[in-house]
Amino acid sequence: MDWLTIFTTTVHAAIGWETVVYGLAAIGVNIHFGYTGLLNFGQAAFMAVAGYGLAVTVTVLNLPFWVGIFVGLGAAVLLALLMGIPTLQLRADYLAIVTIAAAEIIRLIFRSVQFKGVFGGSDGRRGFNGDFYAMNPYPEGRYGIGPIVFDERTLWLLTVGWIVVLLACGLVYLLMKSPWGRVLKAIREDEDAVRALGKNVFAYKMQSLVLGGVVGCFGGFFYGLYNGAVQPDVFGTEMTFFAYTIVILGGAARVFGPVVGAMIFWVLFVFIGNLLAELVANGYIPFMTSIQVGPIRYALVGLGFILLLIVRPQGIFGDKREIAIDAR
Repeated sequence: MDWLTIFTTTVHAAIGWETVVYGLAAIGVNIHFGYTGLLNFGQAAFMAVAGYGLAVTVTVLNLPFWVGIFVGLGAAVLLALLMGIPTLQLRADYLAIVTIAAAEIIRLIFRSVQFKGVFGGSDGRRGFNGDFYAMNPYPEGRYGIGPIVFDERTLWLLTVGWIVVLLACGLVYLLMKSPWGRVLKAIREDEDAVRALGKNVFAYKMQSLVLGGVVGCFGGFFYGLYNGAVQPDVFGTEMTFFAYTIVILGGAARVFGPVVGAMIFWVLFVFIGNLLAELVANGYIPFMTSIQVGPIRYALVGLGFILLLIVRPQGIFGDKREIAIDAR
């Protein structure tokens, strides 16, 4: 058993790029679901339009990297408006159906053969992260402590990524302590009561949808920057469901709940996968093959989350009152 490899890959997962990407996506979902009570199942669409906005701007339009960032942010805001105007009047379950359909429409547009000249079809777009790594202040080499090391490119992305995560958490903390944030939480509890007090519930929901989408879209940026490519099938419904799982795991309506949830999620995911692979390779599980490790890993992680929801449905740091949505 190669315990050193299991340990190092698990630690890498706790602070790695997947945690950054899904942590940002989950922070956005937490604004929607945890604080406002919106069942937006289209978070992957915000990540997709941001990643493609950057990729198309740089590779097709040959514009600078920072222009691509602003195009991606603008695309996320526009998507929130287009998605929110017809859907935010719907009750929670209908909103979930419409937003998941909208996310699939976005994915299929990016995958379409008709727009292959712009979005690249099923192959996506690549080669747009050069300017980002050109800003890297770390000299070429490997950095870390003992076996926990990263190359200069990964370290640069993680540095910027975790700074953005902390800034997003700080922004959420300040906003949710403000009168604006208290109105959002009141809408989650009973939007009819908020409407009776003279508040424009639709406007507050739209602002929440835009803010959560913009925060989540940074996950799309970092996914594309790390991999150097974006493909439409990456931004499927499972990405949104992973983000919801992370929010519920860490605790809805908790500032650092999505971040801790993302760390725990990927630690469990990587640890169980590597442990099963080592056990199979060393003959401790003779009835399994290496091909079966992936599906069994999903099953075991899913079973663990089911048990967590049975024992503690509010998540690790959550409160049961925070997940009681007014679904009218």
